[in-house]
Amino acid sequence: MFWSVTVSLLDGLLTSFEIFIFTLLFSLPLGLILSFGAMSRLKPLRGLIQTLVWIIRGTPLMLQLIIIFYGPGLWLGHNIWNGSESGRITATVVAFSINYACYFSVIFRGGIEGVPVGQREAGEVLGMTKTQIFFQVTLLQMIKRVVPPMSNEVMTLVKDTSLARIIAAYELTFAGYSFMKSSGITWPLFYTGVFYLAFVGILTLLFNYIERKLDYFR
Repeated sequence: MFWSVTVSLLDGLLTSFEIFIFTLLFSLPLGLILSFGAMSRLKPLRGLIQTLVWIIRGTPLMLQLIIIFYGPGLWLGHNIWNGSESGRITATVVAFSINYACYFSVIFRGGIEGVPVGQREAGEVLGMTKTQIFFQVTLLQMIKRVVPPMSNEVMTLVKDTSLARIIAAYELTFAGYSFMKSSGITWPLFYTGVFYLAFVGILTLLFNYIERKLDYFR
């Protein structure tokens, strides 16, 4: 029994890891783009981005996931996600990417605005282009500022992958819960927690390492 539970949880962990990786892959660059939009000099664009971020951050991720997965089928008359396991994972990644991009955009914005204006002005005096100033002056210092809050969001993402079971995606929590539902045993749920703790523990060590490497900005 223990081995069969372990194998099932590893399968679920693989799906959770897939959701985690693809969410970061799409949400990080999208969050940076949104942060630029939120700081744009164009008021309509700035207002639109800020409203989007406010809505996404102000509503539950579970609700957003349900709307994105079931909404198109109700509005268009057919399920664009095909109802397959891969379709459920894709819908989850889309919902998660939009949600976390909005959270990351606020973090990126704070990191960019936290860089002293005088340093950017000094770059202009030295004849640097805006692109050079961003990548060689602003970006490096922004990374130092955003790593701590970013690490909290990334670890939250690990646990939020469990929400995928709402649309019947076979992730880690779904795998553990299935044994309680079919066999009436609860210890697989506690065993599931061990996998989450290990996942978060590895990320904690990784971010601690990154923060130590960025100490040269002090």
